[in-house]
Amino acid sequence: MELNFLAILVAAIVPLVLGFIWYGPMLFQNAWMRESGMTEEKMKNSNMAVIFLVSLLLSVLLAFFTQFLVIHQFGAMGMVGAEIESALPSYQAFMDDYGNSHRSFSHGALHGAMAGIFFVLPVMATNGLFERKSWKLTFINVGYWTLCLAIMGAIICGWQ
Repeated sequence: MELNFLAILVAAIVPLVLGFIWYGPMLFQNAWMRESGMTEEKMKNSNMAVIFLVSLLLSVLLAFFTQFLVIHQFGAMGMVGAEIESALPSYQAFMDDYGNSHRSFSHGALHGAMAGIFFVLPVMATNGLFERKSWKLTFINVGYWTLCLAIMGAIICGWQ
């Protein structure tokens, strides 16, 4: 089991592309701007190049971590430790039998969506409560991240 850096990089682009659609005029731009307090003036007075670059770097971090959520074989590797070559023969037998189990786009999408619902939702909703943000804004943002993680998970888990 090796890291698939190409899958990670492709998955890292998902939040940028989906964000363009999700927060754009086709879907939730008006509702998001109204609920978040964003104005055209604020958007024009920002350095979009820096925002996109930092967002891409953060997306790479997210994609890197997502592989550990969606590829179960990393759990077996974690039990062995860093030196797989010195693992007991039972590890190789296990990997021979189950090395590609649950490695599909749909399985990755399921676990990505579960991360959105069971991790992103509680975190963002808690922040929203304390920041006195509307539930509408919370659901717009959580919906975006849940869909992002589902697509990222599908790419990372299914790309072999």
